[in-house]
Amino acid sequence: MKILPSRTKANRSTGGKPFYRRLWFWAGLGVGGGIVALIYGINSIDRTLPDQSELNAILREQTLTIKAADGSILQQQGEATREQLKLEQIPDNLKKAFIASEDRRFKQHNGVDPQGIVRAGLNNLRSQGVVEGGSTITQQLTRILFLKQEQTIWRKLKEVRLAQKLEQELTKDQILERYLNLVYLGSGAYGVADAAWVYFSKSPDQLTLAEMATIAGLAPAPSLYAPDRNPEAAIRRRNLVLLRMQEDGVITPEQRQAAIQEPLTLKSSLPKRVQVESPYFTSYIQKELPKYVSANVLKSGGLVVETTLNPSWQKVAEEAVGKTLRNQGRWENFKQAAMVAIDPRNGEIKAMVGGKDFGKNQFNRVTQAQRQPGSTFKGFVYATAIASGKSPYDSYEDSPFVVDGYEPKNYSENFHGSMNMRDALTRSVNIIAVKVLIDVGFTPTIKLAHDMGIKSELKPTYSLALGSNEVNLLELTSAYGSFATQGLHTEPHGITRIFNRQGKVIWSANFNSKRALDADSAAIMTWMLRNVVEAGTGGAAQLDNRPVAGKTGTSDEARDLWFIGYIPQMVTGVWLGNDDNRPTDGSSSSAAYTWHEFMEKAVEGMPVEKFPKRPKLEGRKGTIKAQSIKPKQVLNRSIASDDDSEGESARNSEDSGSSQRRRNRRSYSQDEQQSSDSTPRRRRRDAYGGLRLRGESNSSNSSGESSTPRRRRVESDSPPPRRTRSESSPSNSSGSSSPQPSWRDRLRPPKD
Repeated sequence: MKILPSRTKANRSTGGKPFYRRLWFWAGLGVGGGIVALIYGINSIDRTLPDQSELNAILREQTLTIKAADGSILQQQGEATREQLKLEQIPDNLKKAFIASEDRRFKQHNGVDPQGIVRAGLNNLRSQGVVEGGSTITQQLTRILFLKQEQTIWRKLKEVRLAQKLEQELTKDQILERYLNLVYLGSGAYGVADAAWVYFSKSPDQLTLAEMATIAGLAPAPSLYAPDRNPEAAIRRRNLVLLRMQEDGVITPEQRQAAIQEPLTLKSSLPKRVQVESPYFTSYIQKELPKYVSANVLKSGGLVVETTLNPSWQKVAEEAVGKTLRNQGRWENFKQAAMVAIDPRNGEIKAMVGGKDFGKNQFNRVTQAQRQPGSTFKGFVYATAIASGKSPYDSYEDSPFVVDGYEPKNYSENFHGSMNMRDALTRSVNIIAVKVLIDVGFTPTIKLAHDMGIKSELKPTYSLALGSNEVNLLELTSAYGSFATQGLHTEPHGITRIFNRQGKVIWSANFNSKRALDADSAAIMTWMLRNVVEAGTGGAAQLDNRPVAGKTGTSDEARDLWFIGYIPQMVTGVWLGNDDNRPTDGSSSSAAYTWHEFMEKAVEGMPVEKFPKRPKLEGRKGTIKAQSIKPKQVLNRSIASDDDSEGESARNSEDSGSSQRRRNRRSYSQDEQQSSDSTPRRRRRDAYGGLRLRGESNSSNSSGESSTPRRRRVESDSPPPRRTRSESSPSNSSGSSSPQPSWRDRLRPPKD
């Protein structure tokens, strides 16, 4: 018997063919390879998709929404939805209209609807055109949030895979809510709330059934079915949506017929998202954002920024500034104004007006304009003195005075003899302010000003006492807020929280207060600054039944008019002037009056709080060590020996606004140079009140100043009696008749 090889037996058992030539082998190999390829393809697609954490996105990329403190929208950029609605806020028929139009099996599928794709294909073939799409609402949402609009197979595959993942991550209601808030519906409208406003000037709950069907019909091709551009196509599409709603049992035949017969009546409005409220503030916010979030986060967008702005106070601030520019600005020759209000307890900016007209000039005079603060800077000089242990009743001699060639002079060119610090601050006496600075020193004064909130460079010169170093309104106002909070300073800011696309907080404000001045010294300064308002240059700022403290300030030739005032709950700063630095005919009382106009309305309904009582002055110990300046040369003359002051009347006050004042100042020699900083080009003045003395060095210390005494005229906020033109001549100065006010004086706001 012959034994066959095992290989021959195997061939016979399989029909005589090798296994690799059998059909089952190749079929199995094909199926297995297909499965492997499918898994590999899915993994390849998944690697290009967003992380699971990003699937909760509720906003498009490249958008920015800035909100006020009450949640109202100030500004939007990009493809943003003005009004995000909760699903329960959207009418039921509007939701069902979109489902009937876009995805009739929305509740049944898991993100992709094969039946819908087949049905759409058959309908398109039957109509010989594209009348229905196969994409589900979930697929459309993934395209809106995560994908670009290119028509490629790879993009379609990613869309399908993303839709499946989204269905696993979100509920049907969450998907529908996001879709109805984000879908683009033409004419700049994103979401159903925007569309209801743009086409019908209504909120969604005010729409009729026909109007709902019209809006739902826009989704496939907004430009084709836009009712304001192609009303006939819009009506045909509306009627098709109504038919589908009837077929789905959403509406009755009678409801459909009534809606079909309703005429298409449009009442178009501009998209609310193109409106910008408080543009100076929102532009400031956009410049602040890079401090808090990275460049990559800003680039990707989808951010919502909550801010500190109080819309009611902002409106009042804009009205107060506008009123001042229309009235005082006309006869006092200033064209610009700025105002900022801050809660000093937490540093939150509540109102900001950066100028007259943002549309014509985007320069923000609150944050960008560097101007000489004039006598408002004296607050830091006197605060340093009080903190060093001095008493507000310590006296200085107000008399002709020259130190290292620098001669400050009171604006009225009068001298008052011995005067205590409180009265000197109230009357804004320049000479005593310089003497106080010499006693306490440059370094302690500059350090305290910086600790309280001044960020600009301060140079150690004698003119520092009179506000010759430039600052901006925001930092000056914030610094005065440290007086209101008993010496605590909090960084001023306009942002409270920042949200990402998923609605998660990625940054929140956490600005801690820092001790800048001891509480007793702050209370004493508030007591002194209250006297400025009650009995001095800030009288126009008084509020009924509410304590106010503050300080006026005026730079050389009344180029800058200031008032910084506060109550315990709020500090507000006002600046008036011209961008080109031209002199004005105004006074700081106009700034105080503007402050009053704003605060009088802003504090309505606000509890009246009192300032802390003035602490005992006896036995106080200083918290700041004075570093007295040792001048090289000091010249003191008695009042009687000053020839220029004999017989001099109190003319040319800050409040006079006369042309004679400017002629007197221009008679003194001065060096000029062009400013190259962010403010408009103007002559820079480095000495007291801003003017540089002939022969004065640019050195930052006192020894660099010329030793040649020169008499100069500087600003003071003391309010000597007004003079009319008839009073300016010597012949009339001795007359017994009472002077008649000029037309300009009669138009000015009354001073208390």
